[in-house]
Amino acid sequence: MSHDVSHNDFSIELFPPKGPKGDARLTEALESLAELHPAFFSVTFGAGGTTRSGTLDTVRKAMKITGRPAAPHLSCIEGTRESIGELLDSYKAAGVKRIVALRGDLPDGMDKPGVFNYANELVAFIKERHGNDFHLEVGAYPEYHPAAASPAEDVDNFVRKVKAGADSAITQYFYNADAYFNFCDEVAARGVDIPIVPGIMPITDFGQISRFSAMCGADIPRWVRQKMESYGDDTASVQAFSRDLIGRLCERLLAGGAPGLHFYALNKAEPTATLWHDLKLPGPARHSAA
Repeated sequence: MSHDVSHNDFSIELFPPKGPKGDARLTEALESLAELHPAFFSVTFGAGGTTRSGTLDTVRKAMKITGRPAAPHLSCIEGTRESIGELLDSYKAAGVKRIVALRGDLPDGMDKPGVFNYANELVAFIKERHGNDFHLEVGAYPEYHPAAASPAEDVDNFVRKVKAGADSAITQYFYNADAYFNFCDEVAARGVDIPIVPGIMPITDFGQISRFSAMCGADIPRWVRQKMESYGDDTASVQAFSRDLIGRLCERLLAGGAPGLHFYALNKAEPTATLWHDLKLPGPARHSAA
């Protein structure tokens, strides 16, 4: 590949498992993904903050098994200033150095988040309470957040989070590189200079990704949808097409100056590891050979 990826940040997202089977699957995935030596693992909090203890347990587990840093997602839905404060203290005590601060999706029947309405308020609270103890990641939406009234409002919200003290951003996944470059240009024009790392979602189960995308406002290009649907239950064809499609997307993003890639692994090692090797992303062996 022509671009230099040695100084970029490559990270992987996981979620807290449910039940013993899920836990065993996560352990297996972590043992494989550890070999990639990512900059960090991020761990989601699940719907409505219900898996808060699961997030901390998964963060500890990821750090223990892989020896890599782990970053919990923290949402505005978590409760009171006191409970969020206690959670931050427990993350600090666990050796966490990075947090992904998000508004979070409101559970059914909830009109507004808890004590903080927006992620910028959560970012400001963490900064005020902990200074630079944590590197703060925030979310970015190249195709704009589905809850935003307009693209301009969404860009305003992002700029607000950065001004509140965000250190870098991870985007919602997308399959259209132009959306990412356009978003970066828009916020750069507003004086934003933090790294904005593209979120990458490999496609292994097209039905699942289709449902996710409908909920989170990620666009699946028509030609991709048509092709995927034409494969039906032919998993091998779905995976081969996804590998090629996502590989090209990643190459284009890195060649265009993206500061890294954040892989949504969905607690599976294989799709992320395959892309990682296809792209020749840096790992410990390649670092030592440099």
